[in-house]
Amino acid sequence: MTLSFDPATIAVPRGHHIGGQYVELPGAEIEVLRPSDLQPMGVITDGGEAAVQQAVDAAKKALAQSRWAKIAPRDRAAALMRLAALIEENATYLGQLEAMGSSRLISMTIARDAVRTAGVVRYYAEFCDKIEGTVTSTEANALSIVKHEPYGIVGAIVPWNFPMITAAWKFAPALAAGNAVLMKTSELTPHSLLALAELAAKAGIPAGLFNVVNGYGHTTGAAIVRHPDILKISFTGSTQTGVAIMTLAAQSGIKPVTLELGGKSPQLVLADAGDIDVVAGRVAAAFMDNAGQVCTAGSRLIVEDKIADQLVERVIARTKVIKAGPTWDEATTFAPIISRKQLEHIDTMVRASIGEGASVVTGGTVLEGRNEGSFYAPTILENVSDDNIGFKEEFFGPVLTVRTFADLEEGLAQAAHPVYGLAASVHTTDLKKALKAADSIEAGMVWINQHGRGPEFTYPAGGYKGSGFGKDMGRAGIEAFLRQKAIWANYA
Repeated sequence: MTLSFDPATIAVPRGHHIGGQYVELPGAEIEVLRPSDLQPMGVITDGGEAAVQQAVDAAKKALAQSRWAKIAPRDRAAALMRLAALIEENATYLGQLEAMGSSRLISMTIARDAVRTAGVVRYYAEFCDKIEGTVTSTEANALSIVKHEPYGIVGAIVPWNFPMITAAWKFAPALAAGNAVLMKTSELTPHSLLALAELAAKAGIPAGLFNVVNGYGHTTGAAIVRHPDILKISFTGSTQTGVAIMTLAAQSGIKPVTLELGGKSPQLVLADAGDIDVVAGRVAAAFMDNAGQVCTAGSRLIVEDKIADQLVERVIARTKVIKAGPTWDEATTFAPIISRKQLEHIDTMVRASIGEGASVVTGGTVLEGRNEGSFYAPTILENVSDDNIGFKEEFFGPVLTVRTFADLEEGLAQAAHPVYGLAASVHTTDLKKALKAADSIEAGMVWINQHGRGPEFTYPAGGYKGSGFGKDMGRAGIEAFLRQKAIWANYA
């Protein structure tokens, strides 16, 4: 059975999802285009302050009436388990919706994105009755307790590159912790998150606990951050936007923020990495998957000079066998860029890098004639110095820069970046070297002999330095939506 489908046959959600139902509100109209062919997928409105206020009112009412934070933890878990089951039951529809409206391929969205989204929800459902406090040591006749409590209403702003999964990293732990959540979709990819909110209502999560509003970042997103009743913000996106959110949050009641931001992640490949064809496959996938539109994309190859020519040659070969095409075609292996604006950003950066001394090994051009969609050729650049824009800034596209080194210390020095520290990978069969490198690299996530997250939910995601702070996923992911309260009882 083929996964390919006709996007014209897929029902597209409309409106905001507030208080357990779709709501149409006035606002500037935003036409959502399919990246594969730039054809209209639907129209949303910029909700702004009105939509945010309506969602906050719904959240307040839901928290008060349902007593969501006060009910038995296993009852919260049961509702989230029902949501996870509904996501799996609707995986085909969710995957089709995600594929047609984003850069995600249908070969990935059903079996991977939708299924992992359900897994995230189930993982945090299992946490509901495992939020434990502490009794600390005291003198006699006193009791010291540290307990965890939800914030109440939390806000989450999610990006366009992995709409469902990134949203689940936020709404699932927020709900499991006992909060209500107000989420803003990306105006480029709103529809799958709206569908998830609809499924949450069907699963029996009290109406108003999971609200989704549409709009631009500077209007609706800013209204979420500013609102005095939203006490915690979680954001995934660019470093530039993260700075703006952090500033606005500080000006709006000193509310805490979790920021998962951009990256320039190195792939450090040692000569003893093993089968060079296998390594080349990893390296190529790390910068070409989702057309490089991944925060953790392995955009900097740092390879030991002994194997550099062989490895680069094999990576180039993999860039030549891609099949760029519509995201709804099962045969497509290479994704479109999300928009013309992002395509122009990538090409402008490549041109600027060349102007500052970089040389093109392969690619460096827009791919023409692909259903009018936005496609950019997998690109490899050499001679990218530390003062080159191609080193300093994030392409967020299928662009790889290459450097070589003679020994591990030199390689580790080249893996460092003055601004970003989101992720890195080390490729070697020598465990001692691998662990030394992992200890030395200043990044929030380091993978050994792979690049990118697997299907596990237990370890946290987040970066150092300009790549943000705070964590999604793992135990840290739910702790991010809880406050600590210290209680001291003197019973002398």
